[in-house]
Amino acid sequence: MYDVIIIGAGMAGMTAAIYVARAGRKVLVLENKAHGGQIINSYKIENWPGDFGVSGPDLMEKIYNQMKDLGAEIKYEEAISLKEEGEKFLVKTDEAEYNCDAIIIATGTEPRKLDEERTKEVGDRPILYCATCDGALYKDKTVAVIGGGNSAKHEIEYLEKIVAKVYPVHFEDPIPEDVEAVFVAIGREPATSAFKDFVDLDENGYIVADESCKTSRNGVFVAGDCRTKNIRQLVTAAGDGAVAAETAIRYLGE
Repeated sequence: MYDVIIIGAGMAGMTAAIYVARAGRKVLVLENKAHGGQIINSYKIENWPGDFGVSGPDLMEKIYNQMKDLGAEIKYEEAISLKEEGEKFLVKTDEAEYNCDAIIIATGTEPRKLDEERTKEVGDRPILYCATCDGALYKDKTVAVIGGGNSAKHEIEYLEKIVAKVYPVHFEDPIPEDVEAVFVAIGREPATSAFKDFVDLDENGYIVADESCKTSRNGVFVAGDCRTKNIRQLVTAAGDGAVAAETAIRYLGE
């Protein structure tokens, strides 16, 4: 039995865990991938106050260690459903079930996938969504990057340091036949599909909440990029984590 279960171990989730643990509450963090969130794919961060030029993995490892040192528990399991049981909650994962008094959802966003027609065009070539994760696998080879925004630009800049050639491919451009892998950078979408019947989402799939981080369900809070907000940055994710934790702690006290 936990006081708070936090779903997601990115900036928002781990910051929330730090605040909950510092309040002396028993907290479990559930993460279905690697802790650190999407920022661990950034080799240089230039907008984190006080630590100019820090790498994503280095920054998130510091926060992870701080969270662990304060007594937060983390399990690498995927939360697949939430259920209210009286004044308690049941969180079901792909491996187990856990009870708690409050929940903080901090699942962030995930890469938007290619549509079916575009996927057929790629054929048997690998489709990848992270240049910093997989770019080294294509050293001195030819790849394409699909996308037209800043995320595509960053992927291209990173890959140019590694591969022999990068083709920028806009949304309707044909994919060159000589590419050996296709990297996709067409934006991101909220990772909230598991909670669509549990809390209110907006038309784009973001969890509805104001600056208090309260969702439509009492005792359930949201933090970070998966909530409705105007600015999605590391600093706002950290701020959300602190606010959601403090709001959850007050809820527990009530």
